[in-house]
Amino acid sequence: MRRLFGSVRARATLAATLVVAVALVAAGAAVLLSLRSNLLGQAGTQAERTARSVATDLAVGKRYDELSLDGDEEPVQVVDANGTLVAVSEDLEKIGGTDTDAVKPRPSASASAGDDSDDDADDHDSALEPGEIDDRTTFTNGSATIDGERADYRFAAVRVEVDGKGELTVYAGAPLSAEQGAVRTAQTVMLIGFPLLLGVVAGVTWLVTRRALRPVEGIRGEMAAITASEDLARRVPVPDTHDEVARLARTTNETLAALETSVERQRRFVADASHELRSPIASLRTQLEVGVAHRELLDLEGAVEDTVRLQRLAADLLLLARLDAGERPADARFDLGALAREEAARRKGVTSDTVDAVEVAGSRGQLERLLANLLDNAQRHARSAVTVCVLRDGDHAVLEVADDGDGVPEGDRERVFERFVRLDAARSRDDGGAGLGLAIARDVAVRHGGTLTVRNAPAGGALFELRLPVVTSDG
Repeated sequence: MRRLFGSVRARATLAATLVVAVALVAAGAAVLLSLRSNLLGQAGTQAERTARSVATDLAVGKRYDELSLDGDEEPVQVVDANGTLVAVSEDLEKIGGTDTDAVKPRPSASASAGDDSDDDADDHDSALEPGEIDDRTTFTNGSATIDGERADYRFAAVRVEVDGKGELTVYAGAPLSAEQGAVRTAQTVMLIGFPLLLGVVAGVTWLVTRRALRPVEGIRGEMAAITASEDLARRVPVPDTHDEVARLARTTNETLAALETSVERQRRFVADASHELRSPIASLRTQLEVGVAHRELLDLEGAVEDTVRLQRLAADLLLLARLDAGERPADARFDLGALAREEAARRKGVTSDTVDAVEVAGSRGQLERLLANLLDNAQRHARSAVTVCVLRDGDHAVLEVADDGDGVPEGDRERVFERFVRLDAARSRDDGGAGLGLAIARDVAVRHGGTLTVRNAPAGGALFELRLPVVTSDG
């Protein structure tokens, strides 16, 4: 069963069929009840009309044998206040559903409207005046047999006060054959039509769902092919529609593009890291091999420098790997201005200009590394002076590091934050670093909900601006 309804198409078809089935059953029941109620009302109206016609004849003084009670399909009974049958339809053989099941009147009552036969009726306490017909009508359902044919009827009972006879009750019936036939016909139509309609609904839903899901199957097949081929340059087909499937395809292609960019970035990162590691490792190996062969030629200071460079490069690569893995910064609070003053005091040629006390949240160690990278870059390119400034601008803390060097060309102001990028090609690797400092600084700023940009400094060099959200006293 789980495999049978394991597809969206099967579940959608089943759900649509069940919903339509419930709606059809509810609608069919309502139609049958309404039809039966209307036909019962019509039969009751017909029976009441006949009963009031007979009651009118009695009220005007007609005798029992003068009453028109010979309707072929309308049984009529006239019962006195004692429940005795005094008049009845001629062909009525059996009746049920009225106050009396008698079908033959008393002999004395059928002869005439004599005064001595209704002495007891004169003493009957009636709310009606002589010749008055009751406005109320009582309805019941029953059956009657006329000329050997039994049928169901809707009976109407009407009271009439007759002078000299007392209170009489006229029972008249209207056949329910039309109501029963109509209801049976409606039931038959529903029993035949509902399954056919449900079959049509199921078939249409199956076909429509298959057509609607065809692009999804195309997307799935292309994704499977991309996974098998590992070719992230491929894209899934986008249907020429404006529905959810088209948006899914476009979002999938955007995800594939982002994944391709990320994978390509990682490949470049690994290649650049291998290239950067190759030089110090080769230099260190050469120095060690020379030292083994000729101890007097061993350059210990150069070996130490290469080792330190390897250590720094390994630390940078490890930090980038942690940032790429989505490591969240700590939620500590500290004064960014105090951090800037401490870092500036440890470096020669770095001065602190306006430094306000501004509290931020995050990893003090990562932000300290960010500031150190900015200061290293500024000192590497400055002619004589590097300035640090911290101030508050609305809801943000602003940290600026400026130098009086050559600055950064406008076309390279985003490129400098890429990994392993050095704008000064003439600078040696030992002096220029591996090109990871600014990339690490940008990633740390983004992880802390801030931004890091570069523009021209007032002194003509580069000015790196870090903006971080300020922590309020109640936050």
